[in-house]
Amino acid sequence: MYETQVKVRFCETDALGHINNTSYFIYFEEARIQFFEKMGSPMNIKKWEYIVASTKCDFLAQAYFNQVLNIKTFIEKVGNKSFTISHEITDSQTGTLIAKGEAVIVYFNFDTQKSELLPDAVKQFLQSHIASV
Repeated sequence: MYETQVKVRFCETDALGHINNTSYFIYFEEARIQFFEKMGSPMNIKKWEYIVASTKCDFLAQAYFNQVLNIKTFIEKVGNKSFTISHEITDSQTGTLIAKGEAVIVYFNFDTQKSELLPDAVKQFLQSHIASV
């Protein structure tokens, strides 16, 4: 499991005073990018190898401006050309579960505009991070 933190900015909240629902997808993206960096994937637009095929979020509790959130990132499933990455967002002080989400990520060749098999090294890394829950 990989863990990171974000501090909620004022611009990420809405008229109701809590985090806007779209901001959670930004937090998930930030955690994914950090996970990809840990995996050794280049975070270079000219060498990008992944696309998001599907994403979802379940909102479980409200969160607010200036709150510090923990984002846990782990792998749920590894296929031949894709994998499912999951996230849990909790309050850093209370541990309250605020949101859960996941994304299906496809290994993609932008030159051919087609998915490709995950390289063995990537697949092994992902399998080593499969959640044990």
